[in-house]
Amino acid sequence: MRRPTLFLTVGLPCTGKTTAARRIEIEQAALRLTKDEWVKALYGPENPPSAGDVIEGRLIQIGLRALELGTNVVLDYGLWSRDERSALRRAAADRGARVELRYFDATPAEQRRRRDQRQAEAPDTTWPMSDDELAEWAATIEIPTPGELDGSEPIDDPPPGFATWDAWRRHRWPPHLAASECP
Repeated sequence: MRRPTLFLTVGLPCTGKTTAARRIEIEQAALRLTKDEWVKALYGPENPPSAGDVIEGRLIQIGLRALELGTNVVLDYGLWSRDERSALRRAAADRGARVELRYFDATPAEQRRRRDQRQAEAPDTTWPMSDDELAEWAATIEIPTPGELDGSEPIDDPPPGFATWDAWRRHRWPPHLAASECP
């Protein structure tokens, strides 16, 4: 049995993650799990952050099961934090899968151009994003190191307060919305 691969797309909005994920889906016979498509299908013009976290978590569960079954998976999220990537690298390794991180970058001007084009041509596939939001998000992303990208860097220990990456993953991606968070 061949060893499946988990492809992680990492980057800010409008950097080419979904375009690349669609290509990986075809070229690598991978199950593509794109959070934005699910949020749009379930919430339309709304983009509730708490719902996005739950959807990401459910898609991760589906992706991990697909890896167990020997299917390649591409997670099309931003995965801005190293902890998110470490948790997913550990989960894939625990299932005997390889991991490939793909980092996507674009200049702020190119991001704005792509955002504007997407808003004009396919507004139903995205949400409004201001220049200020793009700049704020750029200040928060933890860009993958070369060792993360090529897989040579060991996976970090879980953050303080978590005995395992599985425990951290369940905390980061909750299994359901709290009643107070339901729209």
